[in-house]
Amino acid sequence: MEDDGDLEVGEIMEEQPMTDDQSNYYSWPPAIRFDVPPHKTYHFSTHFRASSNPNNFLKGVKWSPDGSCFLTSSDDNTLSLFTLPDYESCTDEKACSSAALEDSFPPNLVMTEGEAIYDYCWYPYMSASDPVSCVFATTTRDHPIHLWDASTGQLRCTYRAYDAMDEITAAFSVGFNPTGTKIFAGYNKSVRIFDIHRPGRDFEQHSTIQGNKEGQSGIISSIAFSPSHTGMLATGSYSQTTAIHREDNMELLYVLHGQEGGVTHVQFSKDGNYLYTGGRKDPYILCWDIRKTVEIVFKLYRSSETTNQRIQFDTDPYGRHLGTGGQDGLVHIYDLQTGQWVSSFQAASDTVSGFGFHPFLPMAATSSGHRRFGPLDESDEDLSSILRDDENCASVWSFSVYSPEDYAANVDPGDSNGQSDRENSFPDP
Repeated sequence: MEDDGDLEVGEIMEEQPMTDDQSNYYSWPPAIRFDVPPHKTYHFSTHFRASSNPNNFLKGVKWSPDGSCFLTSSDDNTLSLFTLPDYESCTDEKACSSAALEDSFPPNLVMTEGEAIYDYCWYPYMSASDPVSCVFATTTRDHPIHLWDASTGQLRCTYRAYDAMDEITAAFSVGFNPTGTKIFAGYNKSVRIFDIHRPGRDFEQHSTIQGNKEGQSGIISSIAFSPSHTGMLATGSYSQTTAIHREDNMELLYVLHGQEGGVTHVQFSKDGNYLYTGGRKDPYILCWDIRKTVEIVFKLYRSSETTNQRIQFDTDPYGRHLGTGGQDGLVHIYDLQTGQWVSSFQAASDTVSGFGFHPFLPMAATSSGHRRFGPLDESDEDLSSILRDDENCASVWSFSVYSPEDYAANVDPGDSNGQSDRENSFPDP
């Protein structure tokens, strides 16, 4: 039964500001070294092959805001939640080398949706120590928005939007606002806003098309909020555009053009001054300076020219580097101050569709896979058995970190929260 009762949320936790002292600045989060390849700490593949769907593959991975667990989405309409063991118990590469040979541990929870999962997101103030805050939202085809309990796997409540025929219409993207009080959902040429405390069919609706037909058309496929509390919201559309709105009244500020495919992922920099956008069948992530939107700051290459899959990217806790997967199975790391390629590592043998840095530890999670079609005379079991261990899998990677001395000598703390001013740079793939 879906519960439409009032939702109680925990009190908002205040973020602790970072001090100016360099020693404190270094201590947490630790500065990641990308010149040293990471080692695989945990690995999961068998779990995703036990599905009733023989062509099952992973579509993405997202860390919880408190870093205690991560959530994967797969093509069999399920979400799997894996709780991260004690970080100190597995920091040595040799001690963890056997983890890649089989599933490191089973998922804590598996939630099954009725149809294909379009998007999902964590409550921004989720904390494992506060069960009330342990929730995430999902949107699936032909279903309302669901709010799931990450502690029990139960459905907390639903948020329903209806079309002109009074039939439920599904959102294509979802996102919590920075204060965690509202859910913003993307639809065709519109955004609907739900009060998290009032489940059901009450919502505000805002068209992304102006009265003069200007604005952002198409399906709103991705949503991101500025982390610097400027009240700005970015929406990506399959019309190959990205729009910047005011959060309070959804006023359209401007529309960005330049993506070669439909936009599938948008993300602000840590300081909120830059926006990164990526699209389907588009080999470049574009960097925009939202203070001056005339031209692209730089382009970051990734192998995604021939896939319709969403390819997730993410910035590290300091906001200095961006990591992205691709069809080549590599994760590429870029310096966001220069737009230059820094390093890469082989994360899988097939498409790396999901990549996310841990919120504060020197770790990252990847998910891989794509739809495969075997010969007509080949059984479903045979199709699943031909997969390698590093295909259709999820992995957790541990990076080396700078020592305090090396960090002080090589990293300028004044640049940690975003990019410095720079000229356009278009690195070659």
